[in-house]
Amino acid sequence: QVQLVESGGGLVQAGGSLRLSCTASGSAFSLYVMGWFRQAPGKEREYVTSISRSGASTDYADSVKGRFTISRDNAKNTVYLQMNSLKPEDTAVYYCAAADTTVLWRRRSQYDYWGQGTQVTVSS
Repeated sequence: QVQLVESGGGLVQAGGSLRLSCTASGSAFSLYVMGWFRQAPGKEREYVTSISRSGASTDYADSVKGRFTISRDNAKNTVYLQMNSLKPEDTAVYYCAAADTTVLWRRRSQYDYWGQGTQVTVSS
């Protein structure tokens, strides 16, 4: 079992930055691929990014590539999402997720554990 807790959300103006954190407790954090997803009001939850167990490999949705950066610190059981050049369309609840796999999955169904989410609001 893995428990995930996100933090760092908030209100920011367009063009600004935020850094989200997701801290895990329970089973060995370094054994999980970690991902970030987001869900805007009235829309399905969508993939944002993922990172391999060692942190050596990452993957990004086209909508955030070049603006967002995922990283992890296995010693701190934490994964981060640095979000720069934020746009109003980035407004959503952001969720971190853990997958017991070696593949950087984009499908929600491949992730085994989820956090409760943190709200990010970008004003224009």
